[in-house]
Amino acid sequence: MPLLRRARAVAVSAALLLSGSQVASAAVSAQSEQSSTPVVACTQPGPVLRYLVVFDEGTSQPLAEAEIAASCGTSTVYYPQIGVAVATSPDPSFGRRMGADRAYSAQAEAISKHTGAVVRKKVDETEMGKASRTGAVDRTVEQWDMDLIKAAEAHAINNGSRDVVVGVLDSGIDPNHPDLVDALDPGLSAGCATGKADTSVAAWSPTTSAHGTHVAGTIAAADDGRGTTGVAPGVRIASVKVVDDDGYIYPEYAVCGFMWSAVHGMTITNNSYFIDPWVFTCQNQVGQKVVYEAVRRAVDYASGRGVLTVAAAGNGATDLSKPDRDSQSPTNAEEVKPRALDNTCLVLPAQLRSVVAVSSVGADEVKAGYSSYGLGAVDLTAPGGDRKQVPENQSDGCVLSTVPAGYDYSCGTSMATPHVSGVAALLASVHPEATAPELTRMLNAQSETLPCPADYDLNGTGAQDAYCTGYSEYNGFYGHGLVDALAAVTQ
Repeated sequence: MPLLRRARAVAVSAALLLSGSQVASAAVSAQSEQSSTPVVACTQPGPVLRYLVVFDEGTSQPLAEAEIAASCGTSTVYYPQIGVAVATSPDPSFGRRMGADRAYSAQAEAISKHTGAVVRKKVDETEMGKASRTGAVDRTVEQWDMDLIKAAEAHAINNGSRDVVVGVLDSGIDPNHPDLVDALDPGLSAGCATGKADTSVAAWSPTTSAHGTHVAGTIAAADDGRGTTGVAPGVRIASVKVVDDDGYIYPEYAVCGFMWSAVHGMTITNNSYFIDPWVFTCQNQVGQKVVYEAVRRAVDYASGRGVLTVAAAGNGATDLSKPDRDSQSPTNAEEVKPRALDNTCLVLPAQLRSVVAVSSVGADEVKAGYSSYGLGAVDLTAPGGDRKQVPENQSDGCVLSTVPAGYDYSCGTSMATPHVSGVAALLASVHPEATAPELTRMLNAQSETLPCPADYDLNGTGAQDAYCTGYSEYNGFYGHGLVDALAAVTQ
């Protein structure tokens, strides 16, 4: 991203302090109608919190909604395909009634133990400078990243097919940007800030972050001689907004995004984020196991419907194959809870089985210092930029792309990931019958292998800054290698 880094602030969330009287009344009423079920005395002290609820797969919608109501909650949406619901409740006992192994509220982590207020953050856009608005000028000469993956050569053969749709699960796409207006499909776009898809333009347009527009430009900015050009300028993109105005990507947003993309037949989803509030979601921890199971089901459902999921490995410079300690979670809390990690703790969605995880390199084709890595955890690499690797005749080592009303540079695995999504879109254009696993195999096979660097001492201190394990064809820094757009349309 910068994987949507955020600055801390504390404030009372008015949206969460809405009256819960209707919720409680509905719950009591639903139980009163069932003589075999004792009436539960619901309380409504607030705040109204949103919960992710996991049911046995195959549970019908009426049964799921009745159980939520009986526990003093209201169902926002139920995804029967995967047995996952999003619910709200003002009753602090809702999670306990549903069961700690079945219900989890990411918002609850944000309630201050000192003040009772809700901790909030804003997206930190410090990696991006002041956007340039010289849209009439051809700026492709500044796109060293496209040169690195041979994008221009690929465009001379195939720009990508309009039948291919890349869902950009992110902070929204500027619907009026001249480089994106032809690629963006409003009819396939939606906002997921409640866990339920909202198709209004306001719901999927960017508000507090330029991040999603930047990602979208790398994938599909127009090849029109103005501004920048994306990897696959001939394909369509959809804005699937999974980032709220405080910069969080809560699990219910991501589940909504994956389900929307699957149901609406998208080819690929680009996921340049990790799921809050845990940088690493541990499968054996109460609450976190609910997040893991819900997101896993949603990703697996999308994969089963033919959607290829591409995701950022992260900017923590962490060896994901053997994580040691997490000192950043919960990301939305007033105080973090440093904790030891084990191999059940994963970065979501990047480390799920059917996901293509992407690390980042700079202009010298060397792993960016911030990029996470790990043998078996990284599948591919792509240019995400590194200010210590500035290309010849360039002023910035980061990636230039679209932002609302202009263009800007940014560095991160978030910038690397859409390069992979773009190459995957070119592959899907050439091989329209390919399944998601087949696209994955082609991505791996057609990448340019990068061996482990002989010396990875970025600071010149004499000590290695990270250790690359594996061999030339497959290693912890670069996975199968650097994606190649030309190979995608020729081999």
